[in-house]
Amino acid sequence: GINKELFEAAGMDGAGRLKRIWHITLPGLKPTIVMLLIINLGHMISIGFERPYVIGNLAVREYSDVLSTFVYRIGLQSGQYTLATVIGLFQAVVGLIFVLAANYTSKKLTDEGIM
Repeated sequence: GINKELFEAAGMDGAGRLKRIWHITLPGLKPTIVMLLIINLGHMISIGFERPYVIGNLAVREYSDVLSTFVYRIGLQSGQYTLATVIGLFQAVVGLIFVLAANYTSKKLTDEGIM
């Protein structure tokens, strides 16, 4: 969605490739970059369940245990559903805090955000 005429005009003015990237491409992509950063910060605390579960066994459990496998062990294997729910809720709240903090910081620094 960046206008090609901007690149042509910058080339006619003598701007090199790096100047065109720095002054045209990056500002044009700034809203997309900011939105992807904010969304990915929300997923930062969550980790996949499959890889640690498959790799983990009793010998390495204390080193390979993550929140997802801990919730599975506590909630489904031990039957402590309330504790597993609280841990899952904690994970969601921390992700929400990361998203809101990143959005607030982004609005203050670049006037771009998701809300």
